[in-house]
Amino acid sequence: MNTTVMIATAASALLWSAACNGAEIRVLSTQATEEAYKELAPQFEQASGHKVSTVFTGTLDVHKRIAAGESYDVIIMAGPAIDDYVKAGKIVPGSRVDLAKSGVGIAVRAGAPRPDIATTAALKKTLLAATSIGYSTGPSGVYLAGLFARLGVAEQVAPKLRQTPTGVFVGTLVASGEAEIGFQQVSELSHFPGVDFVGPLPAEVQQTTTFASGLQAGAKEPDAARAWVRFLTAPSAAATYRKRGLEPG
Repeated sequence: MNTTVMIATAASALLWSAACNGAEIRVLSTQATEEAYKELAPQFEQASGHKVSTVFTGTLDVHKRIAAGESYDVIIMAGPAIDDYVKAGKIVPGSRVDLAKSGVGIAVRAGAPRPDIATTAALKKTLLAATSIGYSTGPSGVYLAGLFARLGVAEQVAPKLRQTPTGVFVGTLVASGEAEIGFQQVSELSHFPGVDFVGPLPAEVQQTTTFASGLQAGAKEPDAARAWVRFLTAPSAAATYRKRGLEPG
């Protein structure tokens, strides 16, 4: 057997080995990191020989699935929720890894006038003038409920609020015209079809959420899951996060 044939045979054997040993990594994730995640997953699969199977859904549905005893290798959601699941014994202690951060942003229907949100005072006027306001059931929605109260507009905006069901993007309400303005994580609004992204909340009232991963207790593929998380947090992934309105780490 000549050298070329030997090299080709060895390479084929390595590829076959990777295919045979490749694991299926099951992931349950909220949607803030979804677009960046979907871009990175094929790269990891090609490099590792593993397969990543992911359920993307809203925060409330993630809680429901975990409570129902569904089995995954990795859970991705807001960092405080990961910490709560560590305390509850649902996620392995010490396995939390921060992936990316996102602030809250505002969008309008494509082509609609963009409201003034440059200052807190301008944001308050925009809220009072809006005919309908979309927001989510996730971390941004929880924060906004408190923000409306702090701005002193909770009672005035209450009849105008349109909250999405868990797992439904606020951009859906904005693009359809059901909500004149919509609030959600920047990463979820900034590239949504049919909307124009106005910008983030003013700095003095901005809320930044860290989205993190954790290894579910009883994970079937812990080693492969850790490899996937390392890939998601590698320096080479940073540009992908930033392109989708997220800040790595």
